[in-house]
Amino acid sequence: MVPDNLRAGVTKNTRFETVIPRAYLEMAEYYDTAIVPASVKSPDDKPNAEGSVKFATTWILAALRSFHFFSLAEAKEAAAQKLEELNNRPFQKRVCSRRSAYETEEKEFMLPLPEGPFEPAVWATAKVPNDYCVSDRINRYSVPFDLIGERVDIRITKNMVEVLFHGSRVAYHMRLPKAQRDPVVIPEHMPEAHRKYLSYTKDSFLSWAEPIGPYTLQTVRHFLMADKEPEQGYKYCASLMRATDRYGRTRIESACERVLSFSSVPTLRNIQTVLKNGQDKVPLNSGPQIPVSQAKRCHGITRSADAFRKGGINI
Repeated sequence: MVPDNLRAGVTKNTRFETVIPRAYLEMAEYYDTAIVPASVKSPDDKPNAEGSVKFATTWILAALRSFHFFSLAEAKEAAAQKLEELNNRPFQKRVCSRRSAYETEEKEFMLPLPEGPFEPAVWATAKVPNDYCVSDRINRYSVPFDLIGERVDIRITKNMVEVLFHGSRVAYHMRLPKAQRDPVVIPEHMPEAHRKYLSYTKDSFLSWAEPIGPYTLQTVRHFLMADKEPEQGYKYCASLMRATDRYGRTRIESACERVLSFSSVPTLRNIQTVLKNGQDKVPLNSGPQIPVSQAKRCHGITRSADAFRKGGINI
C-alpha cells in the first residue's frame, strides 16, 4: 500500500521544471531509481505501466469473485496464487509468458533491494523557539540551543525524529509513541546554565545547606516544601547558592537567621535585601537600650488615653 504522503506523485511538471514531493523523491533515492514524469493531459507513455496493473487487478478480482474469505491472510494467499497463475499464463500475441519475458529481458537490469523496506517520512518546517525544542505534534524534542530563531526541517517517521539545518542533520531522537509531560532533551543541546539545572535534586540542595548552618537549612527546606512540588523551589535554592558564591557562607547564614527572626516565611528577596544593606553584619538584639523613664514619656505620634488625663504629660 502506498502511503498518503506518496500518493500525490509529481507536484508540477512543465517544459521548464519538474517539482517532485520530498517524500516521493526520498523513496526514489532509497531504491536507487529515477522518477520520469509522463507528459501532461493525454500521455501515450503512461498506459504502458498502469494498463498492466489494471489488467492484473481486474483478472485476479474476477477470478476470486465467487470465493468467500474469513481473514485477510486467506485473501492474500489466494490473490498470490492467482498472480502466479497470471504470470505463467502465455501471451495471446507472443510465444512466452510474463514470467519468461521478465527473466529473459528485464531481470539482468534489476538492482538488488536494500536490506530493509523504505520507511515513509513526514517532512515539516519550523522555527526553533526559545526553549530549543521542536514538536512532532505528540511530544517535544530538543535541538542545539544555538539554533534558536532559525528555521529547521523536521523529518518524522514511525520511530524517529530527525532535525536538519541547511541539509545537515543536527539532532536525532527516537520517537515516543505516547505523550510525555516533559520534553525529550539531550544535555549537549543545552547551554551550560540549563545543563547544570538538570543535576539539581531535593537531596542535593539539603546536603549543600546543612554544612552552612541550621538557619540556611531551614530556609532551603521552606523553599522546597512551600509549593506542591519540590521542583518549584529549585529556582530559589539555586539563587541562594549563587549568593553564597558572592557573599560567603557566614553572611548567608546570618542573613537567613535575621530574616527568620521576624518572619516564619523567608523569601529570597528579603535575604538579598539584608545582604545588600549589610544588616547581617549587625548582631541581633544589639540596638541601644532606651531608659524606662524616657520610654514612658516617648509616645511617638500615637498616644494612649493616659497622655490626655489631667492635662497630659509635659514633653
